[in-house]
Amino acid sequence: MTGKFLYAQFRAEEGRGDEVAALVRGYGEKVSAEPGNVRFDAHRLAHDRDSFFVYEEYADEAAFQAHLQTPHCAAFNEAFAPFVVGGGSTLTWLEPVS
Repeated sequence: MTGKFLYAQFRAEEGRGDEVAALVRGYGEKVSAEPGNVRFDAHRLAHDRDSFFVYEEYADEAAFQAHLQTPHCAAFNEAFAPFVVGGGSTLTWLEPVS
């Protein structure tokens, strides 16, 4: 399997959860339209509406690198930073079990 898999976790600043959700929703629509994107699933934690979990899957490393070069990636990170604790998300890279 040659895909690129990751999840991102982040927490909205106090009172900014709905704004973060709107930013992530708009970003997800753009990422999902990228040719190399396989999956972009964004969630809020059921017990903590200010905490988020996003699962992303790309066809391969080249598709992920292409994603990083899109204008919407840079624009999202700039708009997103002031609304989340620590100014960004924590990324965790995944490998398939089989």
